[in-house]
Amino acid sequence: MSSTNQDPIAVSTGRLRSLMQQARTATGATAIFGTLALIGIAIFAPILFGEKAAAVDVTSIAQGPSPDHWLGTDASGRDILLRTLVATQLSLIYGMVATVIGVTLGIVIGCLPSVLPPAIGRMIVACVNMMVAFPSLLLVLFLAVIFGQGTTGAVVALGLAYVPSMARLCQTMSASVSGRDFISAAKILGVPRFMILIRHIIPSITDVVVVNATMIAAGCLTAMAGLSFLGLGLQPPAYDWGRLLAEGLSRLYISPAAALTPALAVTLAGIVLTMLGDTIGRALGVNSVISIRKMAGFPGRKDTTEQALEVETQAQGRSENVLSVRNLHVSFPAHGNWITPVRGVSFDVAAGERVGIVGESGSGKSLTALAISQLIEDPVRVDADTITFDGVELAGLSRREIDSHASKLGLTMSMVFQDPMSSLNPSTRIGPQVSEVAKVHGHHSASVSKKMAIDRLDEVGIPDPKLRFNQYPFQFSGGMRQRAMIAMGLMGNPRLIIADEPTTALDATVQRTVLEVLNRVSVEHGSAVMFISHDIALVTGFCDRVLVMYQGELVEDISTPDLVAGLAVHPYTRALMASIPTLTTDKTRPLATVGDFMKERSS
Repeated sequence: MSSTNQDPIAVSTGRLRSLMQQARTATGATAIFGTLALIGIAIFAPILFGEKAAAVDVTSIAQGPSPDHWLGTDASGRDILLRTLVATQLSLIYGMVATVIGVTLGIVIGCLPSVLPPAIGRMIVACVNMMVAFPSLLLVLFLAVIFGQGTTGAVVALGLAYVPSMARLCQTMSASVSGRDFISAAKILGVPRFMILIRHIIPSITDVVVVNATMIAAGCLTAMAGLSFLGLGLQPPAYDWGRLLAEGLSRLYISPAAALTPALAVTLAGIVLTMLGDTIGRALGVNSVISIRKMAGFPGRKDTTEQALEVETQAQGRSENVLSVRNLHVSFPAHGNWITPVRGVSFDVAAGERVGIVGESGSGKSLTALAISQLIEDPVRVDADTITFDGVELAGLSRREIDSHASKLGLTMSMVFQDPMSSLNPSTRIGPQVSEVAKVHGHHSASVSKKMAIDRLDEVGIPDPKLRFNQYPFQFSGGMRQRAMIAMGLMGNPRLIIADEPTTALDATVQRTVLEVLNRVSVEHGSAVMFISHDIALVTGFCDRVLVMYQGELVEDISTPDLVAGLAVHPYTRALMASIPTLTTDKTRPLATVGDFMKERSS
C-alpha cells in the first residue's frame, strides 16, 4: 500500500522505527557507520590535510612506508594516504552529482507516460526500452567521448547513462499506480497532469526509487573513478581516486600502495553505499539486495531483529511466512516435447493467514497446490527456485529426500481435496482412514489414534462421532465427508491446510458449514489456509488475500479489501469481479461473463 493512502505521520513513524531496527543489524550498522565515515572524511580531510597532500618533497620521492608516510610517497614525494583521504571529497561530489542527474531525469521520463496521451507515452516507453538494451558501460564511454574530456563532460555522460534504467523502473512502477482509483478521481476533478505526477504518482513510488538511487550512487562512484582512470574524467592538477589509481598503476610493482590504496577506497565506498541501499530497502519493506553473510559467502539467515522487522512491514499485519514459493514451474511430457501449464508462480503464505487462489479451470490452481504438497510424481517435472515450508526447503529434493520428510509433511501440512467421495476409500470405514495419519506419521498406538480421530471428528462438527467412526463414506452426506477430510488433516498439528475446492457440488448451506469449520480450525490451531476455488465471491468472504491465476501464471496478488473495493489492476481480475451477480445487477440483461469483459477491454 502506498503512502498516498496512509496517515503521513504514522508512515513516517513506522519507517523511522524500522530504520532504527535495521541499524541494529550487522549490515545496517556497517552501512550507517561507513556512510558517516565517508561523509566525515570528505568534509574534514581537505581542511586538515589539503596542504600536506599537495606538498612536493623531492627528498622523499617514491619511498616506501615510514613513520612520516604510513603508506609511502608517490613519484613527486607526496603522501599517498593523505592524497587518498583528500580525494574522497571530489570522488563523492562528482559521483553524487551524476546520481542526481540520472535519478531526476529517470523519474521524470519514466513517470511521464502515465500522464501524457497514450500515443506520446508509448513513444517514450519505446525509446526508453531501446536505450535500456545498450550496456550502461558502453553508453557511458560513448557519451563521455561526445562531451569530451573533463569533469563536466564525464559527470553529465555518467548521469545520462543511468537515465534509461531508472526511467524503465519508474515507468513500470508508475504504470501500476496510474490505474488506481485515486488517480482517476484526480483526473475527474480536473487536477493538472503535472500536479497528478508530483502529488500522486511520484510519492507512491518513492520507496523503490530511494533504494535504487543508492545502488546507482555506488555505480556512479566507481564509474566516475573509471573515467578518471582512463583520462576522461578529472584532469590534473585536480585528482580523485581514479586519477590516483592511474598515477600509481605504473609503479605497481615498485610501490603497490600507490595503486592499491585508491583502488581499495573505491571498493569500500561502493560496498558501503550498496549496503546502505540494502538497509534502506529493508526499512521501507523493499526486497533486500545483500547481507554481510552473503558477502562473506555464508548461507543466508535472518536474525531475530530482521524477522521482527519483516513481521512489522508485511501487509495487513501478517506474521512470518509458513510457505514461500519462488518461480514455480510444472511441466508435462507430450509427444517428445514439454508443456508447462504452471509458469513462474511466486507467493508467500503467512502463519495463520487465509489465502484464496482463484481462476478458471485449467489455470493451474490445483497443480500448484499438488506441487507444493509434493504429490506430483514422475514423469511430471516440478522446478522452482525455492519451496520453503515451515523452515524446510523442498525444491530440488529427490524422491528419497522427500520421503525422509514425509512424517513432518504429514503432520504439518494437510490437503482437503475437492471430491471427498473419490479421496476417501469407499471400502474402508471412516475411522481407520482418519486415524491413519496418527498411526503412520505420529507413531501412536491404535487405541490412542482412535481416541484422537473421534476427538477430531467431534471437533469438525460431525454428530455422534463414536458411531460415525465405524461407518463407511457412503453413509456420510457430502458435507460430512468434507468435514471428515478436514478432520483427517487435523490429526497432526497443521501449519498449513490446502483446501482444493472443498465446497464444489455442495449447496449453499453446506458450503457455509464447511467454511465455518475451516475458519474455526484456522483460528483455534493457528493454521494458515490456502483456499482454492472458482467462486471468487466465496473466496472474498473467507480469505484475507487473493491470488489470481490465469493461463498458468499468477497475475495478481491483492488483499481482499482492495479487491472488493475495485482496486484490482489486472484485466482478468476485474473481469472475474465483473462477472459476479449482485443485488443491483440488471435482471433484464444476461449475466456478464469473463469473455465479454475481456473483449470489451481489448476493443
